[in-house]
Amino acid sequence: MDILFAPAKHRGVPVIQYKAYSLKNLRTLPQIKHLSEQQIRDIEAAGMVLPFKANNYIADELINWSEFSSDPMFILSFPQKAMLAPRDYGAIKALYDSGADQQAIKQAADDIRLSWNPHPAGQMEYNIPVVDDYKLGGVQHKYRETVLFFPEQGQTCHAFCTFCFRWPQFTGIDELKIASHNPALLARYVSTHPEVTDVLFTGGDPLVMKTCLLASYIEPLLGAECSNIRAIRIGSKALSHWPYRFVTDDDSGELLDLFSRVRHAGKHLAFMAHFNHPVELETNIAQEAIQRIQEAGVVIRTQAPVLKHINDSPEIWIGMWRRQVALNCIPYYMFVARDTGAQRYFSVPLVKVMDIYKQASQSLSGICRTARGPIMSCFPGKVQIQGVCEIHGEKVFVLRMIQGRNPDWAAQPFFAGYDEKSVWFDSLKPAFGEESFFFQEELDAILEPGESEMFLE
Repeated sequence: MDILFAPAKHRGVPVIQYKAYSLKNLRTLPQIKHLSEQQIRDIEAAGMVLPFKANNYIADELINWSEFSSDPMFILSFPQKAMLAPRDYGAIKALYDSGADQQAIKQAADDIRLSWNPHPAGQMEYNIPVVDDYKLGGVQHKYRETVLFFPEQGQTCHAFCTFCFRWPQFTGIDELKIASHNPALLARYVSTHPEVTDVLFTGGDPLVMKTCLLASYIEPLLGAECSNIRAIRIGSKALSHWPYRFVTDDDSGELLDLFSRVRHAGKHLAFMAHFNHPVELETNIAQEAIQRIQEAGVVIRTQAPVLKHINDSPEIWIGMWRRQVALNCIPYYMFVARDTGAQRYFSVPLVKVMDIYKQASQSLSGICRTARGPIMSCFPGKVQIQGVCEIHGEKVFVLRMIQGRNPDWAAQPFFAGYDEKSVWFDSLKPAFGEESFFFQEELDAILEPGESEMFLE
């Protein structure tokens, strides 16, 4: 097959070779000279618990090393001492300083990780479908129309975000990893579930895979047997962490051709791009990559959580959404930091998150207000905070279900008591003296054995 999208190196774009940095070679990073020995050791100790991988693009083009300690891209990429609870950091640091063997350090790190609520919101218990008593590992089906698929070869990233809620994928704890290496399994499952219209490839990052591997998962969905599939989504941070993937990597042309084939097969292809800060949009190579993806007929939608130390101000979101729209990307979701991993370091009170969303939205034109938020992806579904108001003398959060385990819950407004300290849905209580939220009885039924797929019946 002819390659329609030639690698951009033929148009004068310089070719940069990818180089990863982890704990093994952190001290070879050229910019390490900006850090003191204690700062390096703090990263090394924290990185024994938090998955750590950066790369030369992040180091060379995204981080302001003259002010690295407060730089959002540095904090986003390099584990920090404060991301661990003091007791946990002290335990790991003591082992590290004493020269303990790697197995002892790993065991201590795993003990800390297992206390971090791996795979929140019932992902392992209630999202993985069972067919003929066989659990389809690597598939998640929480919402009626959408199936998530975790290709085994895509369960890493070009770099790891320190806030990542998928951190269990990168820790080497096999029982926590979600992955499948079977493209036929995915096609067979969605072809027998006509209610499924969307497949989301996620990870990790599916775009770390070579195009031939990615195609082996996507192309079976393009045939007549999967005619119910109308949209294919790819969740990726490659535009932020390695935009050369779409421009000068050896198979960048083949990748864009694959995107184009999806479109010519009559499917909508959505690139679900993760941008956490405006600086990720400002490099020439990122903008070139965005343009090439769009030339292949792909719609880029953007999403990110509100994160303390990274983007917890309306001005940052105004600049980010405005720049995304200027680049023909569509702001899609503003999330709340999930209740896992280093949430204690990154979380922002819901009241402040709502204020950030409100101020940012009010400062932008209508075409920049497409992002829904703030959104909590919690066990019942995607819950949107719509505002704070006073009703009959009681101050309340106005909430709305965007997606629910039962699709009938979608678009239902409901109310929770106001709590200025709350950072997550689970700490909210029903307003007006109610004992439970409107969906609780049905949710309890889902929790009963054999009822976890009620929306598929």
